[in-house]
Amino acid sequence: MGNKGRVSFQLVKLENSNNMLEGPSYLVSRELPSSCEQESKWIYNTHRVMELLNNKRPLADGEELTLRKACKLSDAVLGGEAVVDLNGLSLSPAKDQSNDQHHEGGNSDSSSLINQLGRDNSISCLLRCSRSDYGSIASLNKNFRSLIRSGELYTLRRKMDIVEHWVYFSCNLLEWEAFDPDRRRWMHLPRMTSNDCFMCSDKESLAVGTELLVFGKEITSHVIYRYSILTNTWSSGTKMNTPRCLFGSASRGEIAILAGGCDPRGNILNSAELYNSETGTWLTLPSMNKPRKMCSGVFMDGKFYVIGGIGVGDPKQLTSGEVYDLEKRTWTEIPNMFPGRNGGAGAAEAPAAAEAPPLLAVVNNILYAADYAEKEVRKYDKEKNVWVAVGRLPERAVSMNGWGLAFRACGDRLIVIGGPRVLGGGTIELNSWVPDGSSPQWDLLARKPSGSFVYNCAVMGC
Repeated sequence: MGNKGRVSFQLVKLENSNNMLEGPSYLVSRELPSSCEQESKWIYNTHRVMELLNNKRPLADGEELTLRKACKLSDAVLGGEAVVDLNGLSLSPAKDQSNDQHHEGGNSDSSSLINQLGRDNSISCLLRCSRSDYGSIASLNKNFRSLIRSGELYTLRRKMDIVEHWVYFSCNLLEWEAFDPDRRRWMHLPRMTSNDCFMCSDKESLAVGTELLVFGKEITSHVIYRYSILTNTWSSGTKMNTPRCLFGSASRGEIAILAGGCDPRGNILNSAELYNSETGTWLTLPSMNKPRKMCSGVFMDGKFYVIGGIGVGDPKQLTSGEVYDLEKRTWTEIPNMFPGRNGGAGAAEAPAAAEAPPLLAVVNNILYAADYAEKEVRKYDKEKNVWVAVGRLPERAVSMNGWGLAFRACGDRLIVIGGPRVLGGGTIELNSWVPDGSSPQWDLLARKPSGSFVYNCAVMGC
C-alpha cells in the first residue's frame, strides 16, 4: 500500500524526574494525515492524556494498572495505518483491518469502542477525560454516542470519585449558561421553552446527578423542567408528590432533598421529599418539626440541613435550623443556628419576605454564609453553634437584599457570582476562593457583559 494517508508514530515515555520511573507509553502523531478516506478514525490526543495525568487526582495502584493496560496498544496496531484527529481521546481502527482481524482470529466487536483494547479498557481511558470532551467523543460514531448518552461513564466516575464541578446560572429569563472553572470556559445551554406564566413566576433550581432541574409555576400548577447533560436537551421533569415552591434544597451525587416551601394554595409546608436522578422518582420523607418557606438547604457531614426561612403566623425570619439523618430518617431541630438578619438590627425592620433566603455553601464539611449587607463571609462553628466572620465578599458583587447574588460551593472552593449593574446592561463576574484558614483572597475567574442579576444558580458535580 502506498504512503498516502500514512501516519508515523513515535513512542513517548513519561519519566519522573526525581525517581526516573518509566511512565505509561502513548502513541503520538508526528504528522497529520493527508487523506481522510477512512470513515472510522483513530483518535488519541497525547496532550490531553498528559494534561489529565498532571491535573487529575493520583491513581490508586489498581487503577494505574488498569489505565496502563488500557492505554497500551497491541503490536498489530503498530504495523497498521491510522487516521489521527487531535481533538479528542477516542479510538477506532483504520479502514483496512484485515491484518488485525487475522491476528485476532477474525473476531471484531463493534461495541468495543476502541477495538484493539476492548470495551472495558476503552471505558477506563474515557473515564480520565474531562467531561468537556464528551460532546466531541459522542460525535465519533454511534457506539461512543450511545455510551455518552447512557450515563454509564458518569456513574463510574462517581464511584471512582472523579468529579468535575461546573456552575450553571441564568441572568436572562429562560436562558442558561454553564461555566467550567478549571478550563475557564463558557457554554450556552439550549433555550428553555415555556409560556409567559412560567417565565414570570418564582423559580428554584437544583443540579443533581447529570440533570439540572428548574422549578416554577404555569397557569394552574407547579412544573419542573429538566435539562440533561447527556442529551443537551430540555424536557418535562417528574412531578413531586407534593408540588411546591420557595423550598430549601441540596444535592449529593445522584440524590437531592427538598424541604418546606409553599403549596399551590400558599400554605407553608413542613414536608420533605427525596429525588433520585438515576430513577427519576420522588420519595416522601418524614416531615420537619416546623413548617418553613424561603429557607436554604445544604448537605454537611452526610446529613441534610434546612436553615432559616419564614414560619407560619410570624413575619420574622426563623433563626433555627433542622438536620435530617438519612440513616435514622429523623429530624432534629437546632435552635439559634442561623444568625440575625443580614446587616444586624438596622435591617430587621424590613419584611422578612423582602430578603433572599440565606446565602449558604459547604466546602469540606464547613458551612459558610454570605452577609450581603455587611459584605462579609462567615463560618459556622458546629461545636459552639456560632458564626465567625472570616473576611470580605468581592467588592463588585452587589445584590438587592440578597437577591441577584449567587453564593455557592464548587468543589473545594467558594464561588460568588454577581456584578455591578448599570443602565441598559451590566457585567457578570465569577470570583472564587479556596478556604485555607486565612482571609478570603478572591480570584476573578471570568467576566463578561451580561445581565448582572443572577436569577438562579446551581453547581453540578459529575
